[in-house]
Amino acid sequence: MGLIVGVLMGLTGAGGGILSVPLLVFFLHLPMAEASPVALCAISLAASVGAIIGLKHKVLRYKAAIFMSIFGLIMSPIGIWSASKIPNAPLQFLFGLVLIYVSIRLFIRAYQSIQGTLPIAITPPPCRLDLSISKLIWTVPCARSLMYAGITAGYLSGLLGVGGGFVLVPCLKKFTDLPMKAIVATSLGVLAIVSTGGAFVSLVSGNLNIIIAVPFALGALLGLIFGKHLESRMSGTRVQQVFSIFAFMAALNLMYQAIKVTF
Repeated sequence: MGLIVGVLMGLTGAGGGILSVPLLVFFLHLPMAEASPVALCAISLAASVGAIIGLKHKVLRYKAAIFMSIFGLIMSPIGIWSASKIPNAPLQFLFGLVLIYVSIRLFIRAYQSIQGTLPIAITPPPCRLDLSISKLIWTVPCARSLMYAGITAGYLSGLLGVGGGFVLVPCLKKFTDLPMKAIVATSLGVLAIVSTGGAFVSLVSGNLNIIIAVPFALGALLGLIFGKHLESRMSGTRVQQVFSIFAFMAALNLMYQAIKVTF
């Protein structure tokens, strides 16, 4: 399961994390509150290696990643606390709703990309890259946009154990003019910091199942390295389409099980 998560993270920068919890719930029958910290642990390890690879290739925007991570780290413990107060079935249903939204949006964007019909932005994004120095031009609108992305990703990371890449990648696409490889690397940088913080909080509070987390995280790490190797050989849009279909099916199953347990 960790291998699957890691490969998808390496290819998309977002896909693997959000599938971690459904895989743990389906195959190991873990409750959401136990599956989420395990998922965070795997995302933390795999994303850290992915971020280091991005930094080595000089595509990671580390200042933007650190800035978003500050707000993500503030919100992640609040999300973890919220998850502990919500019963398993409603939390599982909420996760299913989020996963349906993500899968439909991802499929549509991938289809538009393949057809060459992606909407063209009329106004320039708030965060623009200065090509002469290869750095982002920081402005108040840019900082505000990245702050909102970090807050949302951090809270959902703690609440659902999803890392937040499915929020960060679309936000970076919308708010910046960075190339896709830089977006994926920067997303992994934020995931590495925020997920590590969330996993540490879960470990200290006694909510992290080490016996499951260690092999799952190591599998995700190996999968991410393999996914990075495949990145240049596979069509990212096709991978996103396949992932979105599996994610949609997983979401329906999660919601069905939540409803069945409730009624």
